[in-house]
Amino acid sequence: MSKIIFMLFLACITSWFSFSQSKNLSKKEINNQPIDSSLAWMRANITTAENLEEFHAIGLKTLKRSLKTENDTLTAQIHESLASWHAYNGLFSPDSVVYHAEKALDYHLKGGDKKKIADTYRSLSIDYLNTGQLDKAQVVLFKAIGLYEEINDAAGLGSAYRTLGVKYRVMEDYDKSIEYTNEAIPLLEKTENYSELAIAQFNLIIGYGQLGEYEKAYKATEYCLEIVKSKAPEEIFVPVRAYSYRGDVYLKARDYENALKDYTSAWELCKEHIGEDRCATYRTEIGKIYLYQKKYEQALTHLLAGVNAYEEKDQNGLIQPYLDLAEAYIQLGDFENALLYKDKAYNNSKNLLEGKIENIESEMAIKYETGKKDEALASQSALIAQKSKTQTLFIVIVSLLAVLLLSLLFFFFRSKKATRIIRAKNAENELLLKEIHHRVKNNLEMVKSLIALQSAQIEDPATKEAMIASQNRVQSMGIIHQKLYQGTNLGSIEMKDYFINLSEGILDTFNAEDKVKIECAMDQLDLDVDTAVPIGLIVNELLTNALKYAFPKQKSGVINISLEKDSYQNLKLQVRDNGVGKTDGLAPRGTGFGSQLVRLLTQQLNGTMIERNEEGTHIEFDFLIRKSA
Repeated sequence: MSKIIFMLFLACITSWFSFSQSKNLSKKEINNQPIDSSLAWMRANITTAENLEEFHAIGLKTLKRSLKTENDTLTAQIHESLASWHAYNGLFSPDSVVYHAEKALDYHLKGGDKKKIADTYRSLSIDYLNTGQLDKAQVVLFKAIGLYEEINDAAGLGSAYRTLGVKYRVMEDYDKSIEYTNEAIPLLEKTENYSELAIAQFNLIIGYGQLGEYEKAYKATEYCLEIVKSKAPEEIFVPVRAYSYRGDVYLKARDYENALKDYTSAWELCKEHIGEDRCATYRTEIGKIYLYQKKYEQALTHLLAGVNAYEEKDQNGLIQPYLDLAEAYIQLGDFENALLYKDKAYNNSKNLLEGKIENIESEMAIKYETGKKDEALASQSALIAQKSKTQTLFIVIVSLLAVLLLSLLFFFFRSKKATRIIRAKNAENELLLKEIHHRVKNNLEMVKSLIALQSAQIEDPATKEAMIASQNRVQSMGIIHQKLYQGTNLGSIEMKDYFINLSEGILDTFNAEDKVKIECAMDQLDLDVDTAVPIGLIVNELLTNALKYAFPKQKSGVINISLEKDSYQNLKLQVRDNGVGKTDGLAPRGTGFGSQLVRLLTQQLNGTMIERNEEGTHIEFDFLIRKSA
């Protein structure tokens, strides 16, 4: 035993010596060193390597050498170092961080070390959050929590709860973010994980700031700065971000003097550690404050430096910094440059709109996944019931077979723990479904707002009318997702209430509340999402058409909507108005896109449409839902 201890001690001394010496080796010398020495050099130079290309080349060479050794743990550690380097230096897209983190996880899973697997799950969840993959972040984070509980790792649990707070912060659920962060803080303090403890304060600074509890946000900032100063001085970027986040809170509170002090402190600290060129983006924050203070020359200097830094990094999605810079030029009388940056902001806004429209189909695909998640919830509920039966059976067996008491108790408590986990995950899945519908509704609201923003700049009446019609179509889908996350049934929508909300929105769009009344003559009727969306779009088109053409010259009238389901589960939809109706032989007005959309949606629901002109317009649909299903 003493010989083994001596060998381990000797190995530790050798590893430390290799680590301390490797920082001063050349690239050629490092590549000729043992792999563990090269790994030690990488770990020592993640935040200090002056030649970034050299670090990347050494890292890839070391990884290639480790793959030949088939040492899973060593290969995983090299991937982790590369992921940390990518995250710290930001020379590549965040996908590069995710790639190396996923590879590290694969190799740790082969190695079987539960602690390393849990740590990698947690760090990977952060990488997923940084790339907007919230679903994946939640999956791996709960895996990490399960493993930390299994191995009784309080420090790991503290980090995991802190990360869960980040997830809810990204989802703008600040109450939940603060709740989980406050669960993490005692664990991080108990285990003296001061770096994580300082970073955890970011959730509180941002969360309390967004909720208007400014004093709590300021207090969290001071605690963060004190932790770094006294316990974790190596965390050089934590104070930078803390000052920047508190500056945002001061800005929200309209305390411009203190906001300027914090933004300036963040910029100067960043310059001190990594230089002016890589910190210039912080100057946009300083420039905004000077703009609020009407110090336009100083605002222009900082805003221009910050915007140029963003453009040099190919971060071309800027909108507000361009608008701030344009405002500074306007106040200084340089209207040519003001127009230049206004155009850049407009073009980026337009590109954002086009990107949102291109991605709307993928966002809408989430609702089709809802059905699958509902099935998963039902399956988990059945599994819970089965677990309860198993527990009862175990109790009966214990009373009859006293000899097996210890083993049965073991299985009983293990089953009970599994039941708690399943119930917790079931609740989390329900929350996730509501958050999905909330996200889709918010994205649709953003698309509607962007269309409204763009239509406000259009003078052609026909184009403007088409843009308004697009707003109403997006709104009709947004109301459905709002009803889903606000209701108790995640799979269906109550149509009468939906039609009332849709009618109010369309009347408001056309400013017709005083001259047209929309009545819903129907009983309460629940429909699934796949049926409700096309029917909502059909009714939207018919109401829009009626408001545009059925009541000219401020003529008042009534529009009736009814939807019924027969004993065969088929639907009858009727929309009628008492307007002027259609004139025979008169060419249709508009582009015809709305009529084409109604026909396509009717075919989608395996329906037929009949139109009559009797004291207005009466349109009737019969949808054979059972047949189409």
